[in-house]
Amino acid sequence: MPEGDSVYRLRRRLEAATLGAAVRDGEVRSGNAAGRSLAGLRIEGYDTHGKHLLTRFDDGSTLHTHLRMQGSWTITRPGRALPRAVRETARVRMRLDDEREVWGLDLPVVEFVPTARESDAIGYLGPDPLREDWDAAEAARRLSMRPDRPFVAALLDQAAVAGLGNLWVNELAFLRGIHPFAPIGTTDLDALVALAARCLRISATVPGMYQVTTGDRRKGSSHWVAGRAGRPCLRCGTRVRVRDEVQNDPEQRRTWWCPQCQLMPGTTDVGTPA
Repeated sequence: MPEGDSVYRLRRRLEAATLGAAVRDGEVRSGNAAGRSLAGLRIEGYDTHGKHLLTRFDDGSTLHTHLRMQGSWTITRPGRALPRAVRETARVRMRLDDEREVWGLDLPVVEFVPTARESDAIGYLGPDPLREDWDAAEAARRLSMRPDRPFVAALLDQAAVAGLGNLWVNELAFLRGIHPFAPIGTTDLDALVALAARCLRISATVPGMYQVTTGDRRKGSSHWVAGRAGRPCLRCGTRVRVRDEVQNDPEQRRTWWCPQCQLMPGTTDVGTPA
C-alpha cells in the first residue's frame, strides 16, 4: 500500500510535470462529481496530507483522491494512448493544452470539495511529518491517549500520525526494539515520533533512499523485518516471524518482527514468559 512518502513523491512528480497547465478537456468518472467536465480549468497546485492527494484548480475547487491498495497516476505523451483495458480503469482524465493526458487510474476515493473546505475531507487526519505544519508534540499526545493500544495499531491510525503505513510501522517497531503488539505506551513516544518523522522525510526526499530502512539499498537488504518472514534477522540472525493480516480488521495487518530483537514486555528470552 502506498504510504505518505509514496504520495509525497507522486505529488512532486505531478507538480514538475503539470503545475500551471490548462486542461483542454477531461472529466471525472466516479465519486461525488462523476460526469463533471474539467475542461477550461487550470491546475493551480498540489498538496498532500498523509496518504491523501489534493489537486487544486483555479476555480476554487479541489480534487481529493486516495490510492489505497490499487490506485495510480500516469501521464501519457502527445499521440500516445493507454491500452484499452487500462483506460477502462480511469477515474480521472485530463487532456492538457500540450496534448499530454493525465490519468487517475483505479482510484477508490475521488471527490470534489471547495478548496476552502478541504478539512471536510481530511480534517480528521493527525499531524504529517512531511507537511510544514508538522507538530511532533501533538502527534505524541495523540498516541498517548490510548497507551494500551498495540504498537502497530496505534501507528497505523491516521488520526494519530498521518502517512505511516504497514511497511514503516513494522520497521519502526524493529528500530525502537519493541514487539509490534506491545502497548504503544511502553516506548518513548517523543523518541518514536522523532524517528518516524526523520525516516519518512529521508525516504520522501533523498535520492536512492525511498523506503530504505537499513541504509543498504541492495535487493533483500533494504528492510530490517518487512517482507523477510523466515529469513535471518539482519542484526542477530534469528528467523523473522510474521503474523498474517485479519480480513476486514484495519488493526491486524500483516506484521513482521524479530523475536529476539523485539521481546514482548514481560519475557526474558524468545517467547518465554518471565
